[in-house]
Amino acid sequence: MFNIPKIINKTLSVRLSLMVVLAMTLLLMSSLVFMLHYSRKAVKEEALQKASQTLDGTIARIDNILLSTEQTAGNFYFMMRHQLNDSNKIYAFSRELVESNPYISGCAIAFEPGFYEGCDEFMAYYHRSEEEESKIIKSRTFGTTSYTQQLWYTHTMKTGKSQWINPMTDVEGVTEPIVTFSLPIWNSKRETIGVMGIDVSLELLSHIVLEAKPSPNSYCTMLDGDGQYIVHPDSNKLFRQVIFSQKEYESDENLREAAKAMLAGESGYRSFKLNNINHFIFYKPFVRTSVKVRSMEALHWYIGIIYPEDDIFGDYDSLLTYVLAIALIGLLLIFILCRFIIHRQLLPLRMLTESAQRIAEGKFNEQIPEGHHHHDEIGRLQDNFQRMQQSLASNIGELEQLKANIQERGEELKKVYNEVKKADRIKTAFLHNMTNQMISPAESIDKDVTKLCDHDTSSEETAQLAEDIQQSGNTITKLLNDLIRMSEEEMRKEGAHD
Repeated sequence: MFNIPKIINKTLSVRLSLMVVLAMTLLLMSSLVFMLHYSRKAVKEEALQKASQTLDGTIARIDNILLSTEQTAGNFYFMMRHQLNDSNKIYAFSRELVESNPYISGCAIAFEPGFYEGCDEFMAYYHRSEEEESKIIKSRTFGTTSYTQQLWYTHTMKTGKSQWINPMTDVEGVTEPIVTFSLPIWNSKRETIGVMGIDVSLELLSHIVLEAKPSPNSYCTMLDGDGQYIVHPDSNKLFRQVIFSQKEYESDENLREAAKAMLAGESGYRSFKLNNINHFIFYKPFVRTSVKVRSMEALHWYIGIIYPEDDIFGDYDSLLTYVLAIALIGLLLIFILCRFIIHRQLLPLRMLTESAQRIAEGKFNEQIPEGHHHHDEIGRLQDNFQRMQQSLASNIGELEQLKANIQERGEELKKVYNEVKKADRIKTAFLHNMTNQMISPAESIDKDVTKLCDHDTSSEETAQLAEDIQQSGNTITKLLNDLIRMSEEEMRKEGAHD
């Protein structure tokens, strides 16, 4: 395995390349963070704008249907109000109203019980066939219960106001979900005597709402004031589940806040988790266009777009991945390029390093290569190093010569010193020998002199002692003369050697 820290610490070109790449990385990452932050913000704002436009467009399309239905109902009402006594005309008006507007799926014109003689309840009801939309069918009843027990009739009779009734969930026998516009029928005394109910198929509204897909995986939904789903891609939730009964509602606080804000009539967006996937919900209240003589009662409808976060930021995240990959590859290429360029530029330094290594090993005559960078720092360093090497080689040569001379003189001194030591040993031995030889004559002289001093001797003995003293003195004198002579000879030998 490569020892990366050791390689980095040992190789100057790698360190310089890493510093360049590090500086570029800091600059690049700062730019990328700044750019990506504002890019993400722009993507989010674009998604919000697209969702808002989609919601506005969906509301406008649905409102156009509602307005068309209201205007058609109003027009037929004014044609019908002078012919209320003719039940056959009422049937004709009901059929013509359905035929005149493709958005209308059915029309029921019902009067209070006993309005017509001999008829307890009366309702003229025509609707489009579920199998063949162009076919208009006459039915005696709407659902399996009496119209006098149905909300579209009872509520309008009670209030005397035209209004949209939320989808019929209380009417048994209704297979196709509808939303009904209820228009009160008055007599000349402004008393409510009946109700005109014009049905619009929720399937039509669902197509409009579900077509509102700003992204492949997004979907649109619509709630009523109780939080009940009017339109939802999952048909199992229609009229059977309210948003507050969803299990996600209990586990995700953001979804609870979004639902509360949505049903409070607010506009905005929230993030939440659905099936462990991050989503955004963009919501608005359903606000109808204000038109003269139009009844503007609140529908309490709310529409929202569920937007998976991947649909909003998927391309952004992919782009981020590509940008980071390109940035890493680019930094790697920059590192390789810097390493190559710096490595070539530092070639003279490596040559100088190798030459310095050989000089340090004692090869002082190492030839420093000629530099090709005479005008930059490396060239000047190479030239100065070359002059230094030449000066060092010259000084080392002089030192070597001086060392040789010193060694030669040392050998001579060592030889002289050895001879001196030898002569000193000879001299010492000679002096020791001469001293030993002079001890006996000196002792003899001492004894003779002592006898002369201590005893009265005859002239014959005295003469004999004097003769012995003379002989001993002559012996010592001879020994001293021999010592002097030998010393002079040694001195002459030393002088001859010098």
